Amino acid sequence: MMTDPIADMLTRLRNASLAKLDRAEIPLSKLKLSIAKILKEEGYVTDYEVGEKTITVFLRYGRGRAGAIVGIRRSSRPGRRLYVGSDKVPTVHNGLGIAILSTSSGVMTDRDARAKGVGGEVICEVW
Repeated sequence: MMTDPIADMLTRLRNASLAKLDRAEIPLSKLKLSIAKILKEEGYVTDYEVGEKTITVFLRYGRGRAGAIVGIRRSSRPGRRLYVGSDKVPTVHNGLGIAILSTSSGVMTDRDARAKGVGGEVICEVW
């Protein structure tokens, strides 16, 4: 039994990026699908496909096969949840990265949460 499926997703993306793979296969869930959608909208991955039980995430690379995802870190864990108010939403690397939050208005980036004036659980940071 897996205790933290989001950390597993982030580790699969990190490992695939470091290994210069074209894609990463991730077990399907609604939260993981929302995270993949945000990563695509923000330009960290090229695309994603939803299968019957998996999400296939296609990674993006730049010149010299440098990965678009330089770093990805889980912020809130099952043993230590990290909740922030609307006034304490974090910025990642002075705005060069994104924080993904689970809010009462859905899963969104730190910029969207600040614009809507909502806080929530900080799921992860990507830069």
